[in-house]
Amino acid sequence: MSAMRRPAWWSVLLTVAGVLVFVRLGVWQLHRADYKDELLRRYAAAASAPVQPFDAVADKPPVDAYPRVHVQGHYLIDRVYLLDNPRHDSLGGVEVFVPFQPLHRPRLLLVDLGFLPGNGTDTPPQLPPLSADLQTLQGTYQPSPGAGLEMGGNALARQTQWPKTSIYLDLTQIAVDLHATLYPRVLSLDAEPSAIYVRMHTLDLSSMPPARHRAYAFQWFTFAIAAVVIFLFLHRKRRRGGSDG
Repeated sequence: MSAMRRPAWWSVLLTVAGVLVFVRLGVWQLHRADYKDELLRRYAAAASAPVQPFDAVADKPPVDAYPRVHVQGHYLIDRVYLLDNPRHDSLGGVEVFVPFQPLHRPRLLLVDLGFLPGNGTDTPPQLPPLSADLQTLQGTYQPSPGAGLEMGGNALARQTQWPKTSIYLDLTQIAVDLHATLYPRVLSLDAEPSAIYVRMHTLDLSSMPPARHRAYAFQWFTFAIAAVVIFLFLHRKRRRGGSDG
C-alpha cells in the first residue's frame, strides 16, 4: 500500500523545476570554482615564466594569462597614487602606484611598486624618492587590483595634492586624472631584496575565492534536497486517528 498521496500536477511541476534550478546553480558555482583555481595556477606559474618584451603584449594581453615582461622608460615621479590599507597588512599601509612612460610608446603604464608597511597610525608611510632617470623594469603584467569599496564617487578628483590616496583603484579614473591614456593592465614589479617595498603579489580573488563558490554550490544542492524532502513530507499519507464513539 502506497505511503504517498497522489500529488497535484502543479506541485510536481514546481518541485521538479525548483530542483533543476538549484542543481544547475550548484553546478555553475562548481565550474566557477574550478575556473578560478585554474587562474590561480596560471598566476603562480607566471613567476617562473620567460620574460618577454612589453611591446608584445602591451595593447592586447592574453586572456586569463599573466605574462612577465620587461620595459624601459621613465617614471612620472610627481604623480604617485596610494591604495590605502590593502588587506594583507594588519598595521595599515599603502600599495604604491606610479605612472610610467615606456620608450617610444604613446600610452602610460601604471606600475605597482609594491606595498609600503604602515607604522600603526593614520599617517601614511614616508615614500622613498623616485629617480627620473631611464629605468628598466621587470614584472608581471596583470589586471589592476580593484580593492576596497568605491563609495562617495571619484576620490581622486577631489584631491589637489600628491600623492593621491584612494581605497579603490580604477584605471579609468586614473586616466582621467592624468589626462592621458593608460594601458589596460598594471605592471607589478618583481621582488628585489634591496627594495624597501614588500612585493608579495597575489591574484586578488578575495571577493569571491574558489572556496566561497564551493560553499555556495553546497548551499544550492542543499536547497534541491530540501525541496524534495518538503515535497515528500507534504504528500505523505497521514494516519487516521482513533475510532469515533
